[in-house]
Amino acid sequence: MTPAITALETAGVSFTLHPYAHTGDADGFGDEAASKLGVEPGRMFKTLVVKTDADDLFLALVPVSCRLDLKALRNLLGVNKVEMADPKIAERTTGYVVGGISPLGGRRQLPAVIDETVDLYDTVFFSAGRRGLQVELTPADLVRLTDAKTGAIAEEK
Repeated sequence: MTPAITALETAGVSFTLHPYAHTGDADGFGDEAASKLGVEPGRMFKTLVVKTDADDLFLALVPVSCRLDLKALRNLLGVNKVEMADPKIAERTTGYVVGGISPLGGRRQLPAVIDETVDLYDTVFFSAGRRGLQVELTPADLVRLTDAKTGAIAEEK
């Protein structure tokens, strides 16, 4: 049980858990999850913690097949600068380890932005709060539970 799963159960939404054996064999945690679960990488979203020039922290969710477009995110947020947060700050703020950061149930509720491609699928996958465990949920529920903005924040690798 993780805080993300507790948040989903408390919200009363329908979701499916997908465990897999985490070995770290792939180029990234999300790529490994997509490969081991046989999920199209565009449906598998990674949760990144970013910092603005005002030291505000945000969650940015993009497909594992893409990378975060910092310029697009900066423009969407209306700030001068956005950069990846230090991994130790990301872990301390969310309460999750890198590779297992979930947009739900974090130690601190951070504002979230999700790439607009989330709406292309009936369901999407994201970390359930630990490496080796993904959750499948409808995009509408993910956006609602994270109170996220959506926009074009991903670019091809």
